[in-house]
Amino acid sequence: MESLTALEARVAAQREDLPEMYGKVDFTITPERFAGGLDDPCMQLNENDRKERTRLLSNPETVARARAYTMLGDATSDAYAALMPEYGFRGLIAMLTEACDKGVENVADAPRELVAFIREMEATPDWIDMSMIEEGARVSRNPTANLAPFVVRGAFVATFLNKYSALPMAMTGTLSHETAVRRIKETASFFTTTSLPGALERFGTGFKAAAMVRLMHSMVRYNILRSGRSWDVATYGIPVPQVDQMPAGTIAVFLLAFQMIREGRMEFTPAERAFVEFNRYRCWLLGLPEDLLPTTPQGIYEAMAVYSGTLRDGYDDETCGALVRATMAAYFPSDRSLKSRIFNALERVFARVYFNRAFLRGDKTGKAKLMGVQLRPYDFPVFIALGIFVFGREKLYGLALRIPALRQATDRRLIRKIDRLLVEYGHAEYTTDASKYKDETIRSAQARAA
Repeated sequence: MESLTALEARVAAQREDLPEMYGKVDFTITPERFAGGLDDPCMQLNENDRKERTRLLSNPETVARARAYTMLGDATSDAYAALMPEYGFRGLIAMLTEACDKGVENVADAPRELVAFIREMEATPDWIDMSMIEEGARVSRNPTANLAPFVVRGAFVATFLNKYSALPMAMTGTLSHETAVRRIKETASFFTTTSLPGALERFGTGFKAAAMVRLMHSMVRYNILRSGRSWDVATYGIPVPQVDQMPAGTIAVFLLAFQMIREGRMEFTPAERAFVEFNRYRCWLLGLPEDLLPTTPQGIYEAMAVYSGTLRDGYDDETCGALVRATMAAYFPSDRSLKSRIFNALERVFARVYFNRAFLRGDKTGKAKLMGVQLRPYDFPVFIALGIFVFGREKLYGLALRIPALRQATDRRLIRKIDRLLVEYGHAEYTTDASKYKDETIRSAQARAA
């Protein structure tokens, strides 16, 4: 694990190493979004979480580390994104695509920032157990094919619960239904792609998708910090810090760890262990450091507890609520056939209930009603009926995967289902155009905060 001193030095060095991007950022401040005091309102939702938060934040080093990660971008990818004035964002995408497909050594006149970016992703650290990655991908294919299409909307909406972390998404135009669909399909496409055989190998499609996602996040940071828009670092910290990517990247293993702790289980089964290692490697490819990718159920739970326990509670309906409503109202299927319309309606109900149960558990603030995602009388019966089908099908596939004579045929069927899902999601662009950012979104959000 990196020492606190080294981590804080790495955070401070961003201003000197990349002045064109971070030159105006004061890394000595503690932004308003950081709720490091025990009495600060945070994103914790129940009594057990609050007790755990008190225990964890009583350690000054834990608080200092969490604060540092709040101000940490992705130095390697950021440096490449900062070349946009010279190459244009399409030029950067084209060179990165070529480097992923052919090797960076085969990119003509590749800038050193691109070389560093690719070499960093190629340098798999010793703490990643590559022998488990492919097995973990295999384990993930069943939930990816059968469960993910019904929960991706609800899980995506969960990232909009907090105004401090959601504002960059609002600025990039995600408040519209059309953009919400594109962003969700890009996210779903990434996670779905990485579950395919060999996808996370050096020249696999998942490796390439991870590189594109990293660059997209860096482009967001660059465009917000350098485009003359009035981003308030003292309030929001830096846009899309690395720590904000942890919940989306590790949500599946967090829910697994949380369930295990409730059951009193503290050791992963071999299949669970492989699934965890697969997720850790995928997150590492996205640029997350080892410190944010623990290996035990308790460690995973604590990492998420520190994150949510140091993210100041804040809800802005014009940011959070608008993002949630746009996402929940969006039409996902690629056509308007009767089958697709029925699926969209059922999936939206499933996502609504899943979101309320998984992410607003114990909600006593009326946030669901304020957001417009409160449960309706018929939602839960539909969820139960659909859940019997969805979870029942997943369990049947799981049973078939445990039978040696059926394992390979079942896995091939899952791969075909995933291929069809990827066709439905369409081609992911993984780009962010500064010309489409919403100046009025950030101005109004900061005015309301004041």
